[in-house]
Amino acid sequence: MKKVFELNFRGRKIVVEHGELAKQAHGAVLVRYGDTVILSTAVVSKNANILSDFFPLMVLYQEKLYSVGKIPGGFIKREGRPTDNATLAARMIDRPMRPLFPEGFRNEVQIVNTVLSVEQDNSPEITALLGSSLATCISKIPFDGPIAGVKVGRVDGQFVINPTPSQLEVSDIDLTVAGTKEAINMVESSAKQVSEDDMLDALMFGHEAIKELIAFQEKIIAEIGVEKMEYDKLEITSELKEEVSSMCRDQLDKALRIKDKLEKYNTIDNIKEEVLNKYQTEYMALKEDELEELLTKVKLVLEELEYELFRKIVVKEKTRADGRSMTEIRPLSTDIDLLPRTHGSALFTRGETQSLSITTLGALGEHQILDGLSLEDEKRFMLHYNFPQFSVGETGRYGSPGRREIGHGALGEKALLQVIPSEEEFPYTIRVVSEILESNGSSSQASICAGCMSLMAAGVPIKAPVAGIAMGLITDGDDYTILTDIQGMEDHLGDMDFKVAGTRDGICALQMDIKIRGITKQILKEALAQAKVARMEILDVIQKQISEPRKEVSKYAPKTLTFMIKPEKIKDVIGKGGEMITKIICDASNVTSVTDINAVKVDLEDDGRVIIYHSDQEIIDKTAEMIKNIVREVEEGKIYTAKVVSIEEFGCFVQVWPGCEGLVHISKLSKDRVEKVEDVVKIGDEIIVKAIGTDKKGRLNFSRKDAMN
Repeated sequence: MKKVFELNFRGRKIVVEHGELAKQAHGAVLVRYGDTVILSTAVVSKNANILSDFFPLMVLYQEKLYSVGKIPGGFIKREGRPTDNATLAARMIDRPMRPLFPEGFRNEVQIVNTVLSVEQDNSPEITALLGSSLATCISKIPFDGPIAGVKVGRVDGQFVINPTPSQLEVSDIDLTVAGTKEAINMVESSAKQVSEDDMLDALMFGHEAIKELIAFQEKIIAEIGVEKMEYDKLEITSELKEEVSSMCRDQLDKALRIKDKLEKYNTIDNIKEEVLNKYQTEYMALKEDELEELLTKVKLVLEELEYELFRKIVVKEKTRADGRSMTEIRPLSTDIDLLPRTHGSALFTRGETQSLSITTLGALGEHQILDGLSLEDEKRFMLHYNFPQFSVGETGRYGSPGRREIGHGALGEKALLQVIPSEEEFPYTIRVVSEILESNGSSSQASICAGCMSLMAAGVPIKAPVAGIAMGLITDGDDYTILTDIQGMEDHLGDMDFKVAGTRDGICALQMDIKIRGITKQILKEALAQAKVARMEILDVIQKQISEPRKEVSKYAPKTLTFMIKPEKIKDVIGKGGEMITKIICDASNVTSVTDINAVKVDLEDDGRVIIYHSDQEIIDKTAEMIKNIVREVEEGKIYTAKVVSIEEFGCFVQVWPGCEGLVHISKLSKDRVEKVEDVVKIGDEIIVKAIGTDKKGRLNFSRKDAMN
């Protein structure tokens, strides 16, 4: 039986429908937010692999181009692999939900959001987050929700919940915040150098709106929710815990204090392996499945012991495993211009985390084309993040970027985008690539630091240098410790990964994930303040290496020339089937094809802007002259020097400049009567002519006779 629930949320209606669609899913809701419509479903597997060391949760966000009235591009004409936006949306839903599933729950869960209709003013991603929470909460799947999320903008000094695209254009904050009714547990934001206090206010403003959405969900759950399922999980006795602890507690404690990452990890792995081997040898008489279960329990006990000892070192002893203070940043080093033929390169090293970032400049026409659901259909600034397995001393998968690489790249892109000059100020497509060469925590923030330096080295006139830092949190009851510049182990065994990037004037990007139910306003405030101090320290190091953007781009980067023509003249420059622009490019560059690597690039914008790119200024100037000759207009009554290019019985045709030709009628050649055109002029002669208008065919007419006065 179909049931409908409605909420007037900040002036816009949210409608939840249940009982009509996807009835075989364990939980399914159709959520309407204005004309945005999302079908959210949740399904759980019957059986669990309780010996698995991870919870198999899959969150999908499936963009359907019919939702915005588009047919997919390319030859196949159907949706293919997820776009970056779809991947980021799925991550945004996964991150606040994952910590709220029970510890030890190992049944596979799939949450699928199908985007059926999109009204740009009502975010489909936020709608899908609400649907995902609700579909899971009304199902038999154990989940400690509900959760909800909102976007927060600030327009004319006033915070706005779920701003429209037009509002976001003038907003200095673009914040996505999610959480439970008690606390925030996920943050994703970009901002135009906003202060820490203002960002904190935006977070709290968003959380108040989240409470409204959760109260709405709770009413629905109370009416249609079903009883939660029982599930199998490993039961570990206190005797086994004590036995394992007595075997290796002191050894693990010492290993966790080793400063070198690889030595620390190898030592810990060896201790664990030694314990497991002892159990395997002692209980080898057990059946295979019984032995596997025992060894799995031992592994879990070892992990719990490692977790406990690590937190004791930080919270109780107030020291970090590598000996740093809570606010201390690992040693920093920087370098630029490592790669001689790239347009800009920089190396940023923080402890055992290292990013080599490269900036490449291209023509505006080389922008990325987006085939997605948003209004944005192109992108001129890109940051791509690559994380090879050798960066952590391991072998592993190589191929197309995964969710983590896409997410880290998007965060770096958000941070640096805030200081990228406008297209008018700097008419280039800009690509930054971060190659992670070594990693021990916070490689995304190292990418921002290295990327910033590579931009300045490439001569991109950014508004201000940007640096990023990752903050951590270790809790013990009501006691907590905030860590600056977390390492991989502090991220893995800690409760929070809070990344903050910005300039000296304010925050440009935030990202927060936590493993506990939520964090308080006080913790957020302290973390932001501590991150600001660290950011200033890193900016000092960056600006000591390169204080400001270079005044000129690299000699290997394309130089540029921009000028305006009348928009209606663009078609003349392009010519029939592109013949004219092809001829210009080939002639000016002295190449046979526009695809030649040495060919000049020409961008013609709808507003009449002409942008020419090439490494050789002479070729740029030659191209500009050829285009200007095509769009130049003859002024009636003005005298010109023209070249005779052909002769007919009725007169001669003259070229005033390349691409501009007109007729001198035989009667206009001389004050005297002319019997034959050849009696006065021959091909190749240069003569003085006066522009006298156009004939019925639209041809330019000139007079030699009138120019002789």
